[in-house]
Amino acid sequence: MNAAKRKLIFERLAAANASPTTELEYENTFQLLIAVLLSAQATDKSVNLATRHIFDTCKTSQDILDMGLDTFTEKIRTIGLYKTKAKNALATCAILQEQYQGVVPDSRQALEALPGVGRKTANVVLNTAFGQPAMAVDTHIFRVSNRTGLAPGKNVREVEDKLMRFVPRQYLLDAHHWLILHGRYICVARTPKCAQCGIEDLCEFKEKNLGAAERRPARTTGTARPAKKAALKKTAKPVKKTIKEVA
Repeated sequence: MNAAKRKLIFERLAAANASPTTELEYENTFQLLIAVLLSAQATDKSVNLATRHIFDTCKTSQDILDMGLDTFTEKIRTIGLYKTKAKNALATCAILQEQYQGVVPDSRQALEALPGVGRKTANVVLNTAFGQPAMAVDTHIFRVSNRTGLAPGKNVREVEDKLMRFVPRQYLLDAHHWLILHGRYICVARTPKCAQCGIEDLCEFKEKNLGAAERRPARTTGTARPAKKAALKKTAKPVKKTIKEVA
């Protein structure tokens, strides 16, 4: 994919959603860190359902420590891998209190040193909480980048590095959220909603799902006649905003 196409893709994504952000619910940077830590191999919806009743009273790392491991573990038991995540979350809270006076650090090195915090989690926090250009490549971004031809790669780090190089600078800060939302609601895994996609004409995917009219086989008798192309709606699906900004 050439640079001109990439620029048009992000122009359209920006026009459809001028202020994208994470769908995780949080009130401050600490809560965001914990929510992202819990979201590994889990949906944002499942994390929000669990943390809603925790974040009502737990605003700081000390609040989580005061709650204790057993209670915290019980409250997140609906999330996948909840026992391991609970231990990592409490260990992270202890380090934040002991080494950072309860403040979430804004450097990659410090974040990735926290239990349960890998590169992807650090990227989300750096981007969403601290406004640093970063690309947290999850399954949605990996799929969209490869399927569209935007930044194809064999692994998440390769895709991340390519996106950081290829995304136009003026769109780099929000690109992570646009691509996640596009993959979550339009460019879905099994049957992409190409007929609803605002960037379908720019996408280089060869097996687009454009509806029955587009898939109709050629006539085998009589005079061949081209199938009439269905009118495509070029607007992205709006995203419901229920997200609170970083405090």
